[in-house]
Amino acid sequence: MIRATRATANRYEHEHPGDLVHVDVKKLGRIPDGGGWRAEGWTTANHQSRIDKKPIGFDYVHAAVDDHTRLAYAEIHPDEKGHTAAQFLIRAAAYFASHGITRIERVISDNAFAYRHSAAFHTAIAELGARQKFIKPHCPWQNGKVERFNRTLATEWAYREAFANNQARADALAPWIEHYNTERTHSSHELTPAARVSPT
Repeated sequence: MIRATRATANRYEHEHPGDLVHVDVKKLGRIPDGGGWRAEGWTTANHQSRIDKKPIGFDYVHAAVDDHTRLAYAEIHPDEKGHTAAQFLIRAAAYFASHGITRIERVISDNAFAYRHSAAFHTAIAELGARQKFIKPHCPWQNGKVERFNRTLATEWAYREAFANNQARADALAPWIEHYNTERTHSSHELTPAARVSPT
């Protein structure tokens, strides 16, 4: 068997905010000035221009999602190394704390090198007083809250329009995160993530 078969279709949700936080990284191609083919259309000249130009690389969107509330936080970085992931986790915890999730009990991730083998990331987990968990290999649904968030992020932020350049897309991330947390109701509980932290 190349890939594991999903063992259960049952949905689960931890009982309290902060019980479990899912983390992951989504890789996105950077947008060239002018918007690239999404803005200009896919023409022969556009295709040749892409071949002739030096590649402009990728952005790495680090994301964290609270399992109970779906409160989310994300940042764009130039890499997915352990030190970057560690610093992101500390800032994500501070963001959650500012929204009422003052303690993180567990952090779950896939088995990427930055999460499993980085001393910096392990130190960040220890600083939070949390425990680290990993999904079983080839079972991404075990990290499903952040995997689903990544799909929503791609649809509603990264590819929602033909941005004129990479900075324009980057500038749109924080406002979209605010919208996601405070205005957009989540289909699983018909409340915004922020409202789920303090449902009164």
